[in-house]
Amino acid sequence: MDDDIADILASVSAPALPVRTLDLQALTRAWVNERTAPELLPYPTDLVDRVMERIGKQISTIEAMSGTMDPQANFTLVILQTELERFKFLVRSFLRARIAKIDTYALHYATLPSQLSPLERQYLQSHQSLISIHYSTSFLSTFPTSLQKLDDTAGGISMVDKPDEDAAVFCRVLKDTGNVEIQGISEVAEIEMKRGDVRVLRWSAVKEAVERGDVELI
Repeated sequence: MDDDIADILASVSAPALPVRTLDLQALTRAWVNERTAPELLPYPTDLVDRVMERIGKQISTIEAMSGTMDPQANFTLVILQTELERFKFLVRSFLRARIAKIDTYALHYATLPSQLSPLERQYLQSHQSLISIHYSTSFLSTFPTSLQKLDDTAGGISMVDKPDEDAAVFCRVLKDTGNVEIQGISEVAEIEMKRGDVRVLRWSAVKEAVERGDVELI
């Protein structure tokens, strides 16, 4: 009997969540992942475009309702404004987290344009141009030409700072993802990643799973 009830419950599909709610959840997850990951994650173009379009429509709706004196409409207006501020906060914080990484590892991400949005690429180019001019006028122009490169790799030593792929991250498993390899002190071990697990792992071990959406950072 218990098995029959479980089968019936399992067969009942959960009510579909509104796209607005799903986008809010996805944006929140993208924000947390971006703030926690040591390196830039692929830019979620479709999600950000939908959110920005919704923000624009929400602003238009609020402006149209602002002149009414209806108490019920005013209550609705407060709800819409609160929701708008929530989306705006997440978008701003998400973009600031990405810009901070671009500023820190500009030369590195200049070789990875696919990770950036078109506006981020423009920002990176402007950032690098200003930095190059500043360094050149400050001190680089006094160096020999061979020593003026900011991305020099002579002698097997790179001057380009890169994110630490072996940094530790806290993560939660959203889907069973099988086994991942963990480098121990003397040997490589494997652990099974099951849905609901919370673990502390090297970023390099969970990077692909995070980008697929199977694992989220916390």
